[in-house]
Amino acid sequence: MCAILVVGSGAIVDPHLKKESKDDKYGILDVKVHTKNENVINVEIQIVPIPEMKQRAIYYLSKMVTEQMTSGDNYSAIKRSVAIIITDFDFMSNNGHYHNQYRYRSDKDGSEFSDLTELNTLDLSKLPTDADSTDLWYWMTFMKTGDEEVLNMLAQRSPQMRKAVGVLKELSADERTRMLYEEREKARRDDASRMGGADRNARTEIARKLLRRNRPIDEIIEDTGLTQEEIEKL
Repeated sequence: MCAILVVGSGAIVDPHLKKESKDDKYGILDVKVHTKNENVINVEIQIVPIPEMKQRAIYYLSKMVTEQMTSGDNYSAIKRSVAIIITDFDFMSNNGHYHNQYRYRSDKDGSEFSDLTELNTLDLSKLPTDADSTDLWYWMTFMKTGDEEVLNMLAQRSPQMRKAVGVLKELSADERTRMLYEEREKARRDDASRMGGADRNARTEIARKLLRRNRPIDEIIEDTGLTQEEIEKL
């Protein structure tokens, strides 16, 4: 799975939540963004399930709100906080939707209490194969696929997606170059090791023949390049 965050007009900030005391838990975010209108967005990617993940999500979202307040601030300082959790496993097992959005709403008529907090879950394992014509489906397909034909299709979707596909291909090309270099270096080291072993075997055999002829050890050392200890073992 691959992931690229495209920020139109905002700033990626320190990916660590603040500790309020030495005993406080230290929350680490994957990507934290302040938008142009000062909203806060946290994007987190989880490949495998972790214990108490829902409690952890609530904890991080709450910290995103409370850390906006400093001494002397009034509550108007609080801006909208949005958490986005991307998983490749069945996180929200109570439904089959690949995208779930959670806010404060009334259980009577669904009216919204506030939009200051929002939690989104995106489940790649539930993404349908067929397009549903939403931008979200295309971006999630981009994150999930490793098929170059699919990526080329996605690149036609929008300028933003074309740019993301281009960046991904550049990164992939760099990775392939690095892997090819490492493979060549490994092959070179293996060849050198094999040649060195063969050369040492040949020199050892010469040393044995010279020993059978009762040649002095210092001459054998000079002729074969073996150490005195190696020759004495023979």
